[in-house]
Amino acid sequence: MTDEPSSADSPGETHFGFRTVPEAEKAGMVHGVFASVASRYDLMNDLMSGGVHRLWKEAMIDWLAPRPGMRLLDVAGGTGDIAFRFLKRLKGDGQATVCDLTSAMLDEGARRAAKDKIENIDWVCGDAMALPFADRGFDACTIAFGIRNVTRIEDALSEAYRVLKTGGRFLCLEFSHLATPGLQWLYDRYSFNVIPPIGQAVTGDRDSYQYLVESIRKFPDQEGFAEMIRAAGFGQVKVRNLTLGVAALHSGWRL
Repeated sequence: MTDEPSSADSPGETHFGFRTVPEAEKAGMVHGVFASVASRYDLMNDLMSGGVHRLWKEAMIDWLAPRPGMRLLDVAGGTGDIAFRFLKRLKGDGQATVCDLTSAMLDEGARRAAKDKIENIDWVCGDAMALPFADRGFDACTIAFGIRNVTRIEDALSEAYRVLKTGGRFLCLEFSHLATPGLQWLYDRYSFNVIPPIGQAVTGDRDSYQYLVESIRKFPDQEGFAEMIRAAGFGQVKVRNLTLGVAALHSGWRL
């Protein structure tokens, strides 16, 4: 088990897992993590969760309830999992834009799209804290398992609000906190003792998966993150726990 996380109270500092680092360095460090694991990222998701992440993502699309002609922005969308599901539900009658900081992840997603002949999807390299899109251009903005990697989460939420049309929907799927201490204890043991070795065996990169499990522990709990979404301007903020709180869905509207 890893030692207790350190705090990052000084201006200009943030967390990279349990380490305190300068804010200016985090984006590059996160980029390095995902560039390293891009080609095996989807396989690792299946191995780490036993495939349950697929059910969580389907639950996200269920709650989004896509409608014909909808325009989706999926931030930190990586290899396209959410965008593909969105377009499948609409049978092509929609438009998806995947925005991610790591070009290697986008390249992997584009290869998947070409292989599966998925159309109406754009791939844009960009930062969640400074999205390269005009105001009020999207009907929905999603982010799945990406917000905890952002240097300043408040900035990413403000940007999501900015690019949504009035009446637009924000949905975030992220690892969260179990309500039962005993189950959290067991989950921690699994995370720290099993996931990094799997990462080493599958991708040859233990450190990246050590960071990923540490970053989950540094992320706010369900109500703490819901309050951040409200502070960004969203209304009707709601939370749904998945698998006892291993993951959680957060929803908000630009009213």
